[in-house]
Amino acid sequence: MSGDGDGTQFTLLGRIEELGAEGVAAHYGYPDGLQSCWVRANMIASVDGGATSGGKSGGLGGDGDRALFATLRDLADVIVVGAATVRVENYSGVQLGAAERLARQRRGQAEVPPVAVLTRSGLLDRDAKLFHLTDVPPLILTSSDAVEDTRQRLGAVAEVVDASGPAPDSVDLRTALDLLAERGLVRVLTEGGPGILGMFTEQDLLDELCLTVAPLLLGGGSARIVTGLGEVRSDLALLHALTDDRGFLYLRYVRDRLARDAER
Repeated sequence: MSGDGDGTQFTLLGRIEELGAEGVAAHYGYPDGLQSCWVRANMIASVDGGATSGGKSGGLGGDGDRALFATLRDLADVIVVGAATVRVENYSGVQLGAAERLARQRRGQAEVPPVAVLTRSGLLDRDAKLFHLTDVPPLILTSSDAVEDTRQRLGAVAEVVDASGPAPDSVDLRTALDLLAERGLVRVLTEGGPGILGMFTEQDLLDELCLTVAPLLLGGGSARIVTGLGEVRSDLALLHALTDDRGFLYLRYVRDRLARDAER
């Protein structure tokens, strides 16, 4: 239908359940022929912009969001998160069934994607689920200053990698992505948190944002899905918008210039 006055065109949304699992996966395929990392973020927020409920993003989700969460993990080569998200959400490794593993093999991917944790300090609990409820060891991308100590503490349960750039006390995102690409892990899915997503945004390294909007109001002081010190404007193009019978919205955006390039 068309709007009044300015000629704006409005389009009714498709429903996510009408696509089925294979149809949803087809809507979220990564670009073909990647030679470097394509960074996709998957985040959820309330209608009023809150990124967590009760301190956790999982408190916002529903069945459809959890299904999409699993689909995006199925498609990724690696899941990138920050150390704070691992602690708060009590992350484990990715759990996939036989059908999902076979589908990954057919796409030329490893059966299970590893979780890669960005942490300048390397201070992660060795007893966390991330290290023991997993089929593949996680990657710990840490700083030069912390790498040896982190290897001593976690080396038996994780692969610890120096991902510093010029500053030895921090993790450099471009270096981290280069290290992942060298391992053939170019289909990147980051699940945050807001600070990590803010870093990707600030450095213009985020190619795509998959945003679930939960049909609820939170109020209070919940953080946004992106946090950082300065304002950064990144124009996005909407690829599609889906919904389900509970009123969740599933929005897929790419950087606007990438969308324009794809149309040429």
